[in-house]
Amino acid sequence: MARYVVNRLAQAIMLLVIVSAIGFAILHLAPGGPLSQYAASAQMTQEDLDRVTRQLGLDRPLPIQYLDWFGRMLKGDWGKSYRDGEAVLSVISSHLGATLELMATATIIAVLLGCWIGVLGALRRYSLFDTLATVGAMIALSIPTFWFGLVTIYVFSVKLGWLPAGNRQTVGDGSFLDLLHHLIAPALVLALVETAMWGRFMRSSMLEVINQDYIRTARAKGMPEWRILTVHALRNALLPMITVAGLQFPTLLGGALVAETVFTWPGMGRLFLDSIGYRDYPVVMGILMFSATMVLIGSLLADILYAVVDPRIRVG
Repeated sequence: MARYVVNRLAQAIMLLVIVSAIGFAILHLAPGGPLSQYAASAQMTQEDLDRVTRQLGLDRPLPIQYLDWFGRMLKGDWGKSYRDGEAVLSVISSHLGATLELMATATIIAVLLGCWIGVLGALRRYSLFDTLATVGAMIALSIPTFWFGLVTIYVFSVKLGWLPAGNRQTVGDGSFLDLLHHLIAPALVLALVETAMWGRFMRSSMLEVINQDYIRTARAKGMPEWRILTVHALRNALLPMITVAGLQFPTLLGGALVAETVFTWPGMGRLFLDSIGYRDYPVVMGILMFSATMVLIGSLLADILYAVVDPRIRVG
C-alpha cells in the first residue's frame, strides 16, 4: 500500500510541474503580455515601460523567469497582484470561501438527487421514470451550463421575481436567509450537470450489482428486499462512486467558473476571468496552480480510498 501511495504521489507531483510549465509559457507568450495594461496608459513613456519590465523581471529569458517563480512559489511566495499589489495567496483566499460554498452545496444536491435517480432507474429499468431520467440526463449533459444559468435568471428572476439575479448577498443585509436565497439559483444550475452524471454512473453501477450471484442467493434465502437493496446492493454499488467523485472535481471546477460568471458570484472562477482580462498573470497562475493542486489531491485521495476498500486495485 505504501508503494502504491508513493507512486501515485510522484505522478501527481510530476503532473503538477508539467501543468505549471505549460501554463506559465502560454500566459507569457500570449499576445499583449503582462505590460499591456501599463502600455494602454497614455501617461506611460517607453522609459517607464522599460523600468517596469526590469522591476517585474520580464527582461530575463522565459525559462529563468519560470524557475524563479516556481522556486518562490515552493517557499510560499506566490507573487503580488499587478492590479493592486496584494499578495496572490491573500487574493485567492478572499474568494475561496464563496467558491467552496457554491461547490459544496451543488455537490450535496447532485450526490443525493443523482444517486436516488440512479438507484430508482436501475430498479425500474426501462420504465417511464427510467426513460424520462435518461432523456433528462442527455439534455442536461448536452446543453451548456451558461444557457441554463441565463434561462434560470430570465424565468425565476426577471419574470417571476422569486430569486435574485446575481451576487452573493444583498447589500446591507448579509443574513443567513439572504445568503441562502442568493445561493439557490447558482447551486442548482451547477448541480444540474453533476446530477445527470451521478445518476447515470449510479444506475450503471446498481444494475451491475443487482445481477450478481450473491444478490440472487440472498433473495433465495428469503432475505427482505429492503435489506438486500440497502445492505448488499447499494453498499457495493457505491464503491465505484468513490472514483467518480475524484473525477468529477475538474468538471465541478469548470462549471463553477461558468456559474460564477453568469450569476456574478464573487468566487475564484469570477476572479480568474477578471484577472485574465486585466492581464494579472500572478493571480492567474496562482489560481491555475491552486486548482490543479486541488484536482490532483482529489484524484489522489479517491484512488487511495478506493485502494483501501478494494485491495485488488493495489495489484500492479
